[in-house]
Amino acid sequence: MGKLIILSGPSCVGKGPLFKSLCKFYPTLAGSLKKCVLYNSRSPRPGETDGEEYHFRKRKTIEALRENNDYLVLEVRCDLQAMDIRELTKMLQRGNVFFEGNPFVVSKLLKAGIKDNIKTLKIFLSPLSIGEIQELQEIGVCIESFITDIMRRKLLRRTNKHKGILSQKDLENIEIRASSAFIEMQTACLFDAVIPNHDGEDSENWDAFYYPIADSRKTLKTFVQLLRTGRCEEAEYWPENLLKKT
Repeated sequence: MGKLIILSGPSCVGKGPLFKSLCKFYPTLAGSLKKCVLYNSRSPRPGETDGEEYHFRKRKTIEALRENNDYLVLEVRCDLQAMDIRELTKMLQRGNVFFEGNPFVVSKLLKAGIKDNIKTLKIFLSPLSIGEIQELQEIGVCIESFITDIMRRKLLRRTNKHKGILSQKDLENIEIRASSAFIEMQTACLFDAVIPNHDGEDSENWDAFYYPIADSRKTLKTFVQLLRTGRCEEAEYWPENLLKKT
């Protein structure tokens, strides 16, 4: 039985470009992981391909999967997503599986269809380090609003890059995703390792110079070390109640 590798974190934190960089610079390591692809009701973003990032389907098609016990179906921010639990189990029987997704999907997944004897490596990608969070809270900053603003700016830059002029629907979608980040980061203590990463999906540091630079490079190196050994000095391990709601 293979190992389930889970990469999670807020929307636009950098999960997508991190995995693409892994495939680009560590193809052998990436090739040892079979990617688990979910169904998603949203439309593909520029550069996304049906069957690679997600199986893009109409919402009513995914809604109908609720009648099938082989599928885990749930609302994720403003999207409806579904996972084929039976297919995931078959993939694990053949080798290691990589799953990238929302922290709430991870929680539901582990409760719904994964047996206790399945080995997992759960990695959380965070837009702030533990030291930054502690310092901001010590000086009285409302950390929930601070995180929301960070992710709002990342999401605005990413969406503007993809679409140019933003619609009201785009702005509403961004606000839902940004507002969810704090709650999602509160689950990071349940993960085996946390990688602080300031270069989100809006950052050119991932690919503008071919090689990742700045935090993108550091994040990739940390991710690779965790995949190889399960531990890394650059990774963080968060305690419960690190993020206090004010």
